[in-house]
Amino acid sequence: MLETTIATLPDPSGFSPDPLTDLIRGGARRLIEQAVEAELAALLAAFTEDRLEDGRARLVRHGYLPEREILTGVGPVTVKVPRVRDRKPGDDKITFTPSILPRYLRKARSVEELLPWLYLKGLSTGDFTEALEALLGADAKGLSAKTVTRLKADWWTEYQAWEKRDLGTRRFLYIWADGVYFKPRMSEEKQCVLVIVGADEYGRKELLAMTDGFRESTQSWREVLLDLRRRGLKQDPKLAIGDSALGFWTALREVFATTQEQRCWVHKTMNVLNAMPKSVQAKAKAHLHDIWQAETKAKANVAFDFFVETYGVKWDKAAAKLVKDRDALLTFYDYPAEHWKHIRTSNPIESTFATVRHRTKRTKGCLSRKTGLAMAFKLMMSAQKKWRKLDGQNRLPEIIEGVEFRDGLRQRQAAA
Repeated sequence: MLETTIATLPDPSGFSPDPLTDLIRGGARRLIEQAVEAELAALLAAFTEDRLEDGRARLVRHGYLPEREILTGVGPVTVKVPRVRDRKPGDDKITFTPSILPRYLRKARSVEELLPWLYLKGLSTGDFTEALEALLGADAKGLSAKTVTRLKADWWTEYQAWEKRDLGTRRFLYIWADGVYFKPRMSEEKQCVLVIVGADEYGRKELLAMTDGFRESTQSWREVLLDLRRRGLKQDPKLAIGDSALGFWTALREVFATTQEQRCWVHKTMNVLNAMPKSVQAKAKAHLHDIWQAETKAKANVAFDFFVETYGVKWDKAAAKLVKDRDALLTFYDYPAEHWKHIRTSNPIESTFATVRHRTKRTKGCLSRKTGLAMAFKLMMSAQKKWRKLDGQNRLPEIIEGVEFRDGLRQRQAAA
């Protein structure tokens, strides 16, 4: 056998207890190094023609900063950042700070999101160290019980500042509203959180309001909407989307009188099907889909009538739930077709809080309403970073101008 084909096994005492994790960490370190080096190369290339009077390059590499550890989802990863030297005299020196490794970064964002997740899951502060070591490795640093306690206080302070932020320079065309219930640990009653998400004139979705409410009363919603107006939301949104059971609608008509109403089809479908036997729910659900997936309002009305005639005789309560909101269920046809998938449901809120409810369903210990609200706020802000902008952003100025849409299409303006 050739000598080159003989594999030398390492000393058994040198085996890693978790070679797969070591391999992943090594790959992460190399990827970070490659990304940093590519960013540095781009910086040097941008100044390659910038020379001193003696012809030397102005910007050159200059060793590395001291190594530091970044706590990631696969545990601590050691990184080192190259330095550059700006030879040009003066105070306006060029420095290098990689965009993926800010100067004071010590924990990856995924770890920051992990903390409120663990707390909502039911983990007590005293158990954090053990849990984090299991998840991130024995070298997980800076995430002790004291750190978590301090972070909880910081999150509440952050939430209070966010609640008071000025909205005077913003314009929101669509708003989604929902009253979300989840049960804090050891709480006798479910916590009701009133949530409003808005889409501005650039198509960006943003969490506008999130606060404790007395169930979903009109008074609670009135306070939320009046607070939005007080903080600068002077112009009525064009359309509001939400569940028909909310006290939100009465409050909306009082505070934003010109805002049109769109009932959420996801909530409505569940409400109607819950009034029918399971044996027919699958077929009935398909017929409900035929309504809101129709290409035109006329076809939607035909499908609507078909559903009522087909199921109304045996299950009149189910049909009544649908009929009572008929007009508000079809409002979306008067808006651009590109926006329909965004405005037919309150999904931006429901999908995010489904995670919060799941994480607070079966827990032990003590979680106050204040802490529950702060944790939910952190998870919502994390989710907001991933929310998609509205499709058809070129239609938003037309909505502001009051252009008429019919069946999702812009209508020709009559000649003057």
